[in-house]
Amino acid sequence: MTNSTNTTNDTNTTDAEARTDRTSGIDPTIFQLGGDLPVRRIGYGTMRLADGPGDPTGPEARIWSAPAERAAALALLRTAAEAGVTLFDTADAYALGAGEELLAEALAPYGDAVAVATKVGVVRPSPTEWVPLGHPAYLRQQAELSLRRLRTERIDLLYLHRLDENYPVAEQVGALRRLQEEGKVRHIGLSEVTVAQLEEAEAVAPVAAVQNLYNLATRDHEAVVAHTAGRGIAFVPFFPIAMGGHAGPDGPVARVAREVGATPSQTALAWLLHRAPHILPIPGTSSAAHLLENLGALDVTLTEEQFARLGKKED
Repeated sequence: MTNSTNTTNDTNTTDAEARTDRTSGIDPTIFQLGGDLPVRRIGYGTMRLADGPGDPTGPEARIWSAPAERAAALALLRTAAEAGVTLFDTADAYALGAGEELLAEALAPYGDAVAVATKVGVVRPSPTEWVPLGHPAYLRQQAELSLRRLRTERIDLLYLHRLDENYPVAEQVGALRRLQEEGKVRHIGLSEVTVAQLEEAEAVAPVAAVQNLYNLATRDHEAVVAHTAGRGIAFVPFFPIAMGGHAGPDGPVARVAREVGATPSQTALAWLLHRAPHILPIPGTSSAAHLLENLGALDVTLTEEQFARLGKKED
């Protein structure tokens, strides 16, 4: 991991213009995060690599404890790295830091061949509570703890997990900027923000990535997708495979999947990849087979007609 400064692209482009021409010689499966950190455009989200209480894989997963099957989790993470995943996503709030420790152990053999993103700014007083806390001193302390758990001198990408309305955005982002200036953070990211919040943050520090909820069924952040495209900022959708009513056996996803010879999950991910070249989905899974299936989306090509059909809202 090496230190650098962020660069951005201020050129305004339409979605169609932004898509990489596959004949240009530029690899469309790679994105230069922050302008200088190449990562494959499907990463791996580690949120589900945790245990209860409760079902760690269901919608009410509490992400509270380290995985009971630690060896299996380590093997899965190494399978991801061997299969070509170069961006791994975690947070200090996942299993109270145990998620970061797991990643550090699993990815130690891969060094600078992989990049790790983590998040600070949420406290976990109980298994059911996720409470934003943006006190600048707290953010700095949590980053120091993340550095220890990740066994690194610099975090590749540090997100502000959530903005805290009790502190000015300038103070919260300023804490991350100070860490960046000290060489402890390479790039800064934000999670679940609006365009206005992003612009306020950009006045304080370069923003390399935004991680918001976005998928075929949930597209409330279209304005953020457009803004980040024009600024050279990675847009990292979490829960990228949710498909809503599209997912029925005779729905658009299934029909297009049959046409292109892919699975519905691959097709949903391919829609995101086709949407714009700065979109980097981070699907998570505890299954090696599903992991490899998700990565197969990088090889799925959609026509403009198929892309439009997938994106059409169901009545």
